[in-house]
Amino acid sequence: MGTLGRARLAAAAGQARTLGMDGERRASQALSSGLPEGGAGGESPGDGGPVPGSSGSSALLQAEVLDLDEDEDDLEVFSKDASLMDMNSFSPMMPTSPLSMINQVKFEDEPDLKDLFITVDEPESHVTTVETFITYRIITKTSRGEFDSSEFEVRRRYQDFLWLKGKLEDAHPTLIIPPLPEKFIVKGMVERFNDDFIETRRKALQKFLNRIADHPTLTFNEDFKVFLTAQTWELSSHKKQGPGLLSRMGQTVRAVAWSMRGVKSRPEEFMEMNNFIEMFSQKINLIDKISQRIYKEEREYFDEMKEYGPVHILWSATEEDLVDTLKSVASCVDKCCKATEKRMSGLSEALLPVVHEYVLYSEILMGVMKRRDQIQAELDSKVEALTSKKADTDLLTEEIGKLEDKVECANNALKADWERWKQNMQNDIKSAFTDMAEENIHYYEQKDHCGCLWVSVEQSWM
Repeated sequence: MGTLGRARLAAAAGQARTLGMDGERRASQALSSGLPEGGAGGESPGDGGPVPGSSGSSALLQAEVLDLDEDEDDLEVFSKDASLMDMNSFSPMMPTSPLSMINQVKFEDEPDLKDLFITVDEPESHVTTVETFITYRIITKTSRGEFDSSEFEVRRRYQDFLWLKGKLEDAHPTLIIPPLPEKFIVKGMVERFNDDFIETRRKALQKFLNRIADHPTLTFNEDFKVFLTAQTWELSSHKKQGPGLLSRMGQTVRAVAWSMRGVKSRPEEFMEMNNFIEMFSQKINLIDKISQRIYKEEREYFDEMKEYGPVHILWSATEEDLVDTLKSVASCVDKCCKATEKRMSGLSEALLPVVHEYVLYSEILMGVMKRRDQIQAELDSKVEALTSKKADTDLLTEEIGKLEDKVECANNALKADWERWKQNMQNDIKSAFTDMAEENIHYYEQKDHCGCLWVSVEQSWM
């Protein structure tokens, strides 16, 4: 064999070894989590390696938590003492779809292959004798083979989104389901069918669906597929196939009973997770209140300032000697108004929705922890019954074995999704505040320009 042939053979062998090692690593990760490789029970936390599709950095970015005083007037919010954003590396769970196997064999530096794109648009009002509601058009484009077509178009109302969220929580009780926008409006904010409110809700619903589509487990949920593809009558028929009212009531009663009983010994890692959630909830709620207050004050300032321009224009019509000066003042006020309006737009579009979404996430996290504790409480109850021999020992032993597997799967799913959520949260909040800082810099640069105009106006008065 010639030199060139040996070189090609060596290169081929090296590539085979690389793929083999990659497969062994994924298999060991799956075994360590107690799940089959790429299983739907939750993604494994990973071995601390780099995230596929990242820029190549081996460590996740560290962020400092906003440490806010109880007094809302204190805006000195930065603290280096508490680090809620301390992150660990993780490896996303591979897709379970047979038609998405192409995603499973790839090098670490290869970007993720997105194969599901969802758009929510064209809100439409419907008025009936019973109610008035709004539907949204949902367009789905996909290259997945398990879909009958590459593009779907359906219309859904808010109640359909609520149904989907409930089905995802039932199927994956310890995964972090993305939040939906609230059903009811905060009193005094906006009208229910106000155009601004409808547009804000449309964006939130689109984000909700795309977060599910990007999730390594939720994206392959059958109810999610039905939601995206079924016509209205088909979706109504599918909803009726779920458990009956009595069955749901029984599940609810049992869940309440386990939650009232509580858990005797929550694992340390979940104690830390619960403490994180409580602290995060306090701080993100306070940030949300401060952001809303800042926006309200900016709005009042803008509404007052925009009245001054027309006043100076009218004034110039009665003062022949001051025409140019008064028009310059009006021009300066107009520039300040435009700069302020742009800053308000950045605040309402870049920061407020992100902060409020994570306020809703904090409530979802509490629900996830509660469901995890319910599963463990049920196991604790069976173990206690077995110890006291209050029931059939053989039957209890079998039930305990099943519950132990259920608890392990629930814990693994939550731990894996927890790391994924923390990374997304860190990136989202960092991006929102960075964008807001850039908007503020640009705003004050424009204000400085307005200040120079004011100086020239003052000189012209002298």
